[in-house]
Amino acid sequence: MTPFDALCPGPPSWRVEWDAINEAFPWVTRMRECPQDKRYHAEGDVWIHTRMVCEALASLPAFRELPADERTILFAAALLHDVSKPDCTRHDTDGSITSRGHARRGEMAACAILWRLGCPFRSRQHVTALVRHHPLPLVLVAQQNPERAVLEVSLKTRCDWLAMLAQADVLGRESQDGKELLEQIDYFRMFCTELNCLVSPYSFASDHSRFVFFRKEDCRLPYAAHDDSCCEVVLLSGLPGAGKDHWLERNLPNRETISLDRVRRGMKIRPDKSQGAVVSHAREAARVLLRKETSFAWNATNLSRQVRRPLIDLFARYRARVRIVYVEVSEAAMRQQNRNRDDAVPEAVVEDLIARRWQIPDLTEAHRVDWHVSETSVER
Repeated sequence: MTPFDALCPGPPSWRVEWDAINEAFPWVTRMRECPQDKRYHAEGDVWIHTRMVCEALASLPAFRELPADERTILFAAALLHDVSKPDCTRHDTDGSITSRGHARRGEMAACAILWRLGCPFRSRQHVTALVRHHPLPLVLVAQQNPERAVLEVSLKTRCDWLAMLAQADVLGRESQDGKELLEQIDYFRMFCTELNCLVSPYSFASDHSRFVFFRKEDCRLPYAAHDDSCCEVVLLSGLPGAGKDHWLERNLPNRETISLDRVRRGMKIRPDKSQGAVVSHAREAARVLLRKETSFAWNATNLSRQVRRPLIDLFARYRARVRIVYVEVSEAAMRQQNRNRDDAVPEAVVEDLIARRWQIPDLTEAHRVDWHVSETSVER
């Protein structure tokens, strides 16, 4: 059990125990006195808003009807939805206050917080997706491709949960556009219902159709793509010391492998130095294999979507099916295993990866994603 399980409001009182929350979560301190623009948040700072959101969530009949484990997911998301606003808040020259990028940064912050608390992987994935996408129901009509935005959410978490979080987010603030925002949430629910993905993931015609849909701008539903794949690339992802090498040895012992650690050692470049030459060398080796339509594995941390995307672009250009294998262990195991490596990654680099790069792969990125977490394996 994590602190979120113990502190989530429940029957009969549905009371939020703020004293216990303040004591359990030191990160709330930074949210206090983090200002917000009074036009949209006249209630005050980020922590005042967060408290109001949690109280509003606990009062919703739909929240109270959920099973206890689902209530915990939503309550954790409400507590964490603005956790990175202190990192992103800026005072503009016109006197306005902005926090652009706080949802994306919040996804990574929430991931690290929940991982360190031992939160179950599935629950953690729901929470981080809710944090990442919590603004969407309020801005769906402004999206260039609203279908893609909604389908992406449906593959990561439940859209009805996201709508409930957004409703609490609106009720937990003082602004002049509250009624309009609630209407936007109703539209979001309607839109998801029409796409048949309000309470379950959208069902694509095939894995390849899903893969292509999230890579091309002009795909329209229903969508079915012709699959002309000629080989498979397994892209490893995980923190240093998570056990990626061990997974390859156990599961694909005979697969050709491009290892950035091996390339680094050959080029005598340390992990905390510029990796441009290492990646360039490895990408050329990948092109040689792809031209021959040879299946292989690409072994590196590959923690962020920004790093994974150009690699997947490369593999897809050569008609390769992409399988991402994400490997994870506890923090203690990760640090011990990293220290025991011949080429241990410096602690400062690991901390930067956790704080600024850690985005766990999802089904919008590849034909298949396997999540190997400790001794359990989750495959889709």
